[in-house]
Amino acid sequence: MQKRIPFKNHQQEILLIGQRSMLALGLIVFLIICLVIRLMFLQIVKHDVYTTMATNNWLDLVPVEPTRGLIYDRNGVLLAENIPVFSLDLVPVQITDLPKTLTTLRKLVTLSDDEVSQYKRQVKQHRRFDEIPLKLRLTEEEVAKVTENLHRLPGVTIKARLMRNYPFGTSFSHVLGYVGRINLQELNEIDQTNYSASHYIGKLGIEKYYEDELHGKVGYQQVENNASGEAIRILKEIKGTPGKNIYLSLDSKLQFVVEKAMQGHRGAVVAIQPATGQVLAMVSEPGYDPNIFVQGISQTAFKALQQSPDKPLYNRALRGLYPIASTIKPYLALEGLNSGVISPDSTVYDPGWFKLRSSEHIFHDWWHQGHGTVNVSRAITSSCDIFFYELGMKMGIRRMDNILTQFGFGALSGIDLDDELPGIVASPDWKQKMRGGHWYEGDTVNSSIGQGLMQASPLQLATAIATLANRGQRFIPYLLMGEQLPGKPYVLQPPIPLESIQVPNKQYWELVIKAMQNVVDTPQGTAFRFGQNRNYTLAAKTGTAQVIARRGNLDEKDNQNLLPERLREHHLFIAFAPVENPTIAIAIITENSYMTIDVARDIFDYYVGKQNNANRTAQAEIQKTAA
Repeated sequence: MQKRIPFKNHQQEILLIGQRSMLALGLIVFLIICLVIRLMFLQIVKHDVYTTMATNNWLDLVPVEPTRGLIYDRNGVLLAENIPVFSLDLVPVQITDLPKTLTTLRKLVTLSDDEVSQYKRQVKQHRRFDEIPLKLRLTEEEVAKVTENLHRLPGVTIKARLMRNYPFGTSFSHVLGYVGRINLQELNEIDQTNYSASHYIGKLGIEKYYEDELHGKVGYQQVENNASGEAIRILKEIKGTPGKNIYLSLDSKLQFVVEKAMQGHRGAVVAIQPATGQVLAMVSEPGYDPNIFVQGISQTAFKALQQSPDKPLYNRALRGLYPIASTIKPYLALEGLNSGVISPDSTVYDPGWFKLRSSEHIFHDWWHQGHGTVNVSRAITSSCDIFFYELGMKMGIRRMDNILTQFGFGALSGIDLDDELPGIVASPDWKQKMRGGHWYEGDTVNSSIGQGLMQASPLQLATAIATLANRGQRFIPYLLMGEQLPGKPYVLQPPIPLESIQVPNKQYWELVIKAMQNVVDTPQGTAFRFGQNRNYTLAAKTGTAQVIARRGNLDEKDNQNLLPERLREHHLFIAFAPVENPTIAIAIITENSYMTIDVARDIFDYYVGKQNNANRTAQAEIQKTAA
């Protein structure tokens, strides 16, 4: 009989199930231990890391742009301000379809191609979660339209900002400069942390030179966000430091007088207070409106400014280089007297022409009939070229260079503005280095009347005449009169003196200055038409910078009137007043125009004449009260 095989082995199955259960339990215990270890690692070891990450998801640290400092004139007149505007900003990281967003926005606001292009350039320079302005200065209607549609415009926001504004437009444009959007080159040069909330930076003028003082220090806000990343409330604020308010030495009323007098003419005027070096007025005509650069200028408009024959973007006061012309003569006369090459009684006969022994070339006097016998005083008054041809040959170019260098020609003045040009004090070394040519006696003759290679800017001319008014005491010209942090004391900028020009015989100063007085006071003076009906004394010197050579022996005005306007001579005028105690020294250059003397009269009548009238009125009141 065959043995029966049971279908189930209960004991074996119980044993197998038990083994499997223990294995499963061990695996579960192992996994629980791993989970506990992982939780301990995350909650204890990595506590700070994940707490920070959670906080970052919940909180956000938003940089706050500091308030840019204001700019005032010496009398507290506001020249550069901040005005509140609403801007249309985009956050690139939140925009999935930029073309679609722009298409929608164009239906709500006016957007130019230049604004879109500017935005796209800015995107490359900022973080993707930064708010980048697309359009500044939205109208109230545009604000309302965008606000109504924000729910279907992710990444679009309206931001309240302070935008730079220049209330006087073209006035002061070449001094103040302007602010504009930060470009890639500037972004690599600045402190990116301090500018993390800023989109604008000083580009030219005072705005650029004092950028650090005007900008201030960035602040921060700790903002609570919801699950969508939208800000709910501000939890904490770290206030930034606003920029300093700057007070310039400019007198805005004087600036307006100068601009009115120069209206319709190309040129520049610089007025300096001789006793300190403070710049009272600086005008370059024509100017431009800096506000268009702040708002964002179109390529077409910028190209028009660049290509304008009047060069409104060109700062003639700082960068315009013109022949020194006859304004050089007082300085050469002073050197001739001081070095003993001539004496106050030395005379020269002027037949109307001059010729070197080694050359057949004839050098003419500006007055073709000649001035006859003249001494140094008469030579300055009537601007006799022949006298200074003779003087230049006797002194030599080295002495001429020496005195001009002492008065600041051929070097940067040190004014607190960028982009100044130094001008040229011509010398054999300079000509050899820059032109690769030899120096000839004819070069010395031309240099002795400020023609040829000699060049200076209106600022250098003004600085030199201010030094002459001071009888040799020099100061660095400057614009920053003082600065003040809101809530802090006002800090005055003191004058910065330079080494004085030494002339042992003080009478030589007075001789030259008296001759310059005669320029406007006597019929022989080249600026006699300045007029005598004034209540102040004035010392002056005229100059004429040739654009092309004159024709024959025609009278100067007749010669010039035959030429197209832009080929006519430039005219220079340097002066200071009152002679006894100078309060203002000016340099004027008008391109292709005779208007320098008329411009000067308007300036001095306003600044010195009005001042004298006020002083007389005050003295009369005092005497009346005392009586």
